[in-house]
Amino acid sequence: MKLSRLLYSKWLKVQETWSVFTGELLRIFHDPGVIVIFFVATLAYPILYSFIYWNDNIQNVPVAVVDMSGSPESRNFLHRWNATPDITITHHCISMAEAEQLLRAQKVHGIIYFPSDYAECLNSGLKTAHISLYCDMSSFLYMKAVYLSCNRVMLEDMSRIQVDRYEAMGYDKQFSWQLVQAAPYTETALFCESGGYASFLIPAVLMLILHQTLLFGICMLGGTAREENNELFLLPGRRRGYSVLRITLGRSAAYFLIYFALGALVLLVVPRLFNLPHIGAPIAVLKLLVPYLLAVIYFSMSVSAFIRNRESGMVLLISTSLIFLFIAGVSWPQQMLPDAWRYLSYAFPYTWGVHGFLHINSMGATLETTAREYTALWLQAGVYFITTCAMLWITGVLHDKKTALNK
Repeated sequence: MKLSRLLYSKWLKVQETWSVFTGELLRIFHDPGVIVIFFVATLAYPILYSFIYWNDNIQNVPVAVVDMSGSPESRNFLHRWNATPDITITHHCISMAEAEQLLRAQKVHGIIYFPSDYAECLNSGLKTAHISLYCDMSSFLYMKAVYLSCNRVMLEDMSRIQVDRYEAMGYDKQFSWQLVQAAPYTETALFCESGGYASFLIPAVLMLILHQTLLFGICMLGGTAREENNELFLLPGRRRGYSVLRITLGRSAAYFLIYFALGALVLLVVPRLFNLPHIGAPIAVLKLLVPYLLAVIYFSMSVSAFIRNRESGMVLLISTSLIFLFIAGVSWPQQMLPDAWRYLSYAFPYTWGVHGFLHINSMGATLETTAREYTALWLQAGVYFITTCAMLWITGVLHDKKTALNK
């Protein structure tokens, strides 16, 4: 008899959690705004960003030349620079004013200027020769192509000039090269072979999209409930005696079901579709996705307790997206951040999630070697689960007091 009662009690709890779960799914699919955020934005943004940065290495960028030197040295430099695949010299100008007009008209995206004393300084061995390079900063891709290609040619020129000077001092050519480059090296790109922005940025943006759309959607649902003055929408089944624990589990299960499928598409399909880094094991990515989604869900549910209207979620989305990307150490080295900002970043699931995903997806790490991030996400999921239960319990108590006062 005791066993049958225990089983029946367990069955009732499962049934209550299932009731909350199905009710939350109905709320989601009856809210057009949430549908747009959860499904359209989550799938459209990764494709849109990947398309924007698909051609992440621009070639044959048009540039203008202002060669006031007119020397064999400057012409040799320009010949080798024009031979690189990154730029094409399209205009030879007689003054900087003419070149600036071309840059403003977007007919060129870079200007190189040789002063009249360029060859004299170069050959004297006593003076420093100067070259001025101007880049179009309207796009980092233009700047990268112009700047890096010019820098490579300049470094080669410096090595050649040093060798020529050593030969003039009586050293043979082989020994001169050894003096210039005492320790020969070979550059090997490990995790971003193309050197492009897409390979570097898009994998991190994919994790941010999952984080921010979940946060926005859950906050929209919370804001809608408060706008309608019906906070019990946040506590479905409470009037029937459902516990906060089962309500939290039921609601989070609905979000997890939707986002695990969406997350698998975003993190596994999009990198392969656009030839982004994807050298990690898919099963390891999915295992990391589980605690990441749970941490984000419970974090978002905790935050939604403070949302008073539907539009506040949009303000939160816009104001935090760049901050998360910055303090997580994606667009700026985390070691260069002030300690206060670095420690603050550890409170957000995105910081641990993006580092874990980059380690596995872009660097080929295993889940064992990403144990720090994996464990941190599970700890965050547990902490934010407790805060969610606490916030929902407080919401229920305040609602009961408000109802009693109105009576």
